[in-house]
Amino acid sequence: MTTPARFTTPPSLADLDALAQGALETIPVPLRRMTEGLAIRIEEFPDEDVCVEMELESPYDLLGLYQGVALPFKSVNDAPDDVDRVFLYRAPILDYWCETGEDLTHIVRHVLIHEIGHHFGFSDDDMEGIEAAADDPF
Repeated sequence: MTTPARFTTPPSLADLDALAQGALETIPVPLRRMTEGLAIRIEEFPDEDVCVEMELESPYDLLGLYQGVALPFKSVNDAPDDVDRVFLYRAPILDYWCETGEDLTHIVRHVLIHEIGHHFGFSDDDMEGIEAAADDPF
């Protein structure tokens, strides 16, 4: 288990990128191989188009986003239009961190894995079910 990161100033985009890369390394190798070519980007906030498309009341409402074609829907016959990407949004993540007091490394890992779940083709409902099952010892 890794030691939680300690910050004396607000973590930068580079700090969150390092946490995300570390979180990616914790994913089992067979699954991590399926993320090869998946770009992980750290942005301050979702852009205006994302806010409008997702009907966000505030840019703080979104911690992360997957953009691309999920693996189950890819075809070798299709020409890729763009790189599949996971976005992690720094300001909303830091806001959530301050509100909850949760470990920042855990938050970044949770958001990253949730978005990678979309890359694997899971819906938000699927992800909630998986998370609930993981939290329930019986």
